[in-house]
This record gives sequence, structure tokens and C-alpha cells, in this order.
Amino acid sequence: MLQTSWDVRFETVEPVRGFSWRKYGRGFAGWYYSVTVRDHVGYESWLERDRLVLLDRDPQVTAIASQPFWLHWHDGVRKRRHAPDYFVRLADGRARVVDVRAEDDLDDDTRESFSATEHACRAVGWEFGWEFDWVGRPDPVFMANVRWLARYRRTRCGRPQAVADRLLDVFREPKGLWEGAGSVGDRLQVLPVLFHLLWSGALETDLVGGLMQTDSLVWTEGSR
Repeated sequence: MLQTSWDVRFETVEPVRGFSWRKYGRGFAGWYYSVTVRDHVGYESWLERDRLVLLDRDPQVTAIASQPFWLHWHDGVRKRRHAPDYFVRLADGRARVVDVRAEDDLDDDTRESFSATEHACRAVGWEFGWEFDWVGRPDPVFMANVRWLARYRRTRCGRPQAVADRLLDVFREPKGLWEGAGSVGDRLQVLPVLFHLLWSGALETDLVGGLMQTDSLVWTEGSR
């Protein structure tokens, strides 16, 4: 019962089952290197991979584990079990259990599994900081932009620090991405740092209105 296991550090556990996918199927298993965890985290579909990227970019997320535990219940006819996709630890200590599935891909068994997981998290109670989150497909334009920025998620992309500092200063007045990068120095050196700052949120741009272009308006966080 989760009520008696609420204080287990599920973010540190190994997956309770292997990651599976079928040839020619819709799933695709793999490992994503998370800069938050500083280790690889498993996924079983592109949709789960995209959610990992978003969790990795979320400043409130401090730890992520995939397939963290088995939840068992009886549906009145048969015994059931479900391993949620992710366990997430937040900066304020709360725990979030995440299941990932597109809405148009939900069947009755999946809905029941998600409902049982939500009920179990609710039974643990808000006093212990547990919550459940079912997530579907993110906005495709937003996700395409974030996937691009994820290439520059590692801290080494944010160096040298002098370039990062200069970028933050240059973009205090919003200006085009290409123009601002060129005003700092050699774009071959500057652009990876710029993209890292966009990944971290130190620089901002519109990630929803369209795919990033050379003339995309960029500004320093809080300056607009």
C-alpha cells in the first residue's frame, strides 16, 4: 500500500520491469540522458521520451525515475497491476506520479489503470505531498523547439561564462536571435551558449508561436 510507503525514495529505485517494444509497433524504447538526474532514464515511446525532455527542463523537478513501482488492485473480476511511467520529486519535496498516454490511445484497461493510480495517490494524501498527473501529447511546435534546445542541455554548452554573461546583457533589450548572437562574437561559439540559456530559461523566446528562426525575438528572463 502506498499509504505505508509514501516516504520511500522512489526516485532512487531501479525500474521494476524492463522496457519493451515490438518491431513495427508504435512504441519505441530507449534511454534519455537527464541533466537533472545526471544519469539515463528509460522510456518506452516517443511520447514518453518527449515528456522526459519536458521534465528535465522543468526547474521544479529535482529527480526522475521510470517504472518506479507496481501498484496492485482487484477490479472485482481479476487481479490487476500497473507500473506508472514516472516518479518525479519536486523541489518542495512533493512527489508526482506521472502516466503518459495520448488521449486518442486510451482504452478501458488503461483508463482503469490511471484511475487506480490516481486513487492510490489521493489515498496517500496531500499531507504527504503526493499527486498524480496524466499527460498526453504536448503542443507539436512547442515540443519541436524544446527538442532542439535539449541538444544543448548539458552544462558544458553554457561555457565560457563570459559569453553567457554577455548574452544576458545583450538581450536585456529584446532582439533577433541571429543579430544578438553576432553582436557577442563568433556565432559558432556563441550559438551553443545561447541555446543552452534558452533551455535553462535564463533567456526566453516564443516557443509556441512557430519554429525558432534566425529572426526569432529573444530576451533576458524578466526583462520583457
